Amino acid sequence: MTPLLSWIFVVLWTFLQAMANTAHGLTFFPDNAVVVAKAGPVTLTCDSATPGNVTWMFIRHGDVQEFQLVGIERSLKVDYEDTPQLGEYSCWIGETKLWSAHLVFDVKEDPMFSCSAKSYNCSFNCHWKSTYYTAVRLGLGKDCSEGRKNCSWITSSSQQLPGQGFVFELSNSLKPYIEETTMIEVTAEAMTEYIFHRTYKTFFLRDIIKPESPQIVQCQEVGHQLNVSIEPAASWSKPHSYFKLEHEIEYVSRHNGEKTTSKTHLIPREISKLRARSRDSVVRSDWSIWTPWRNVNL
Repeated sequence: MTPLLSWIFVVLWTFLQAMANTAHGLTFFPDNAVVVAKAGPVTLTCDSATPGNVTWMFIRHGDVQEFQLVGIERSLKVDYEDTPQLGEYSCWIGETKLWSAHLVFDVKEDPMFSCSAKSYNCSFNCHWKSTYYTAVRLGLGKDCSEGRKNCSWITSSSQQLPGQGFVFELSNSLKPYIEETTMIEVTAEAMTEYIFHRTYKTFFLRDIIKPESPQIVQCQEVGHQLNVSIEPAASWSKPHSYFKLEHEIEYVSRHNGEKTTSKTHLIPREISKLRARSRDSVVRSDWSIWTPWRNVNL
C-alpha cells in the first residue's frame, strides 16, 4: 500500500469512528476534553514527545463536509467569534495518531439533578432529570469537583430510565451513628454531541433523607376508635428506637367522604379507607410517598 493510500485509509477509518460516536450524540466522555464557554481563540498543543512536524485533522458531527486538514504546526489556534468549531482535533505524523482532544462547549444551566436517601446507611440515589444529554456521570469529593485524573466517576451506561433521565446510586463513607461535620459534594457532568455541562451539589446526608413508604400492619378496634399499627419500611435504618420516625395517617370518613389527617395512631372507627406516610422525627425530613389506600371494612 502506498503512503497516500495508507493515509486515505486512516482518514476514512477515523471518520467512520466519528460517525458511530456522534450519530445519536456522544455516549461516552472523551479522555481529553477542552471546554470553552465564550467566544474567543483557543490554542491546542500536540501533547506528544515524538519529534517532527505534525498534521492536524478535524472531525465534527460526522459530517464529511466538515472533514479537513487544518495545520502543520505543533500548536493549533482555533479562531471563532460566535460559534466555536466543536469537534475532535488530532495531530498525526504519517499514519500515527499522536494526540487528540475534543473541543466542547460549556452550557451554563441550573442544576438538573436531585439526590435522596432512603436511610442513614451507606448509599444514596441521585436522579439526573434532563433527557437531552446522552452521557452523564457523577462523582464524589474534591477529586471530581476539581477535575483530577483520579476521580472515580459513576457513568450512566446502565442507569438510564426511558424518558426520565438517569438514576445513580452512590456510596458514602459515613457511619450512621456519627454526627455529620463534612458536607457531601457531588459533581455531575453531562454531554451530548459536543455540548458539555458540569454542575455541583453539596449537602449533609440528613438534608436528603426521604424514607420509603411505611407498612400498615393492622387496624384494631379500641372502643369507638381504630388503633392503626405502622412499621417503618424494611430499608429504614435500625434500630428503630434510635432512628425514630413519625407517621401521618390520612383517612376518608364513611359518612361524608371527607379526608382528614392525623398524627396519632388512634383515629375514628367509621372510615372507609386510610393510608400512611413517614418522615424522620428528629430532622423533619421529607415525607415518604403515601402508602396505597387500604380499605377498612368494619
